[in-house]
Amino acid sequence: MTNKYDCVIIGGGIAGLQAAIQLGRYKRNVLVIDSNDGRSNLCKNYQNILGWPAGISGQTLRETGRQQAKSYGIQFVEDRVIQCQKELAGFHVVTNSCTYEATTLLLATGVVDRVPLELQQELYPCMGKTVYVCPDCDGYEVNNRRVLVIGSGKAGANLSLVLTYWTNDITYINHDKKEIGSLENTLRQKEITYKEEAIKRVIAEAGMLKGVVLQNDEVVYAERGFLAFGGNKVRTELGHDLGAELLENQHIAVNPRTKETNVSNVWAAGDIVAHSEQVTVAMGEGLQAAIWIHKRLLELDEKNF
Repeated sequence: MTNKYDCVIIGGGIAGLQAAIQLGRYKRNVLVIDSNDGRSNLCKNYQNILGWPAGISGQTLRETGRQQAKSYGIQFVEDRVIQCQKELAGFHVVTNSCTYEATTLLLATGVVDRVPLELQQELYPCMGKTVYVCPDCDGYEVNNRRVLVIGSGKAGANLSLVLTYWTNDITYINHDKKEIGSLENTLRQKEITYKEEAIKRVIAEAGMLKGVVLQNDEVVYAERGFLAFGGNKVRTELGHDLGAELLENQHIAVNPRTKETNVSNVWAAGDIVAHSEQVTVAMGEGLQAAIWIHKRLLELDEKNF
């Protein structure tokens, strides 16, 4: 495996894979570095994607995308990038085990949802099947169902209010017991049951959420669940270190047409960019970034000819 590439893509999720496929079709020499712990690994079923009426899992999308990219000669390595250094002729990309050289970079490192460690073992097998994080993606899945919002403070309260568009049977459990102020009255006005109590145990079987047991031993049953803890981690540290402009919410600002950051030859795509965090948006951004990366490489090829 060569250590010098036309482009190194950091992140092998949906945006990174779509960019890799497109760059492969341009016959570019590309490496995808993936730590394999992205958000799409957890989703058992995306149900709002054109062409997949019965849904498709994030794992299937990722594996299919990897094989498709490999068919165009794209190389993959499972590792974690710890540093990117901008040089005159490109970039040094340093991982835990190796250093690579790249003419261009695409950052597609994504977002990590904050889920308390003590709840992950039971909740993760339910993700995308009966437990969700995004009402735009999956609000439809709770239509007229008994829904449990598991969250923290105002983040959970606000999501509970959003979900009243689909269902009137909502219980919000403020697991962290963070203050919600006047939102408590708003919840009650909307007939949302509010419980400020930590969860002792999640009741789930084969990816199907059944309910939770609270610390006071009360059992709350539900058919579906949403998570809303707030404080999700936006993985933009590498972009920040390179000098990329970050917005107040820590997402990376990009040129809306090209997806290039303010740092020359550095692009960003997917959930780390400020937009609706959707699979199809990530695909589009990855593709768009790849088009403009190829254009830049053509310019550099001519300049160096």
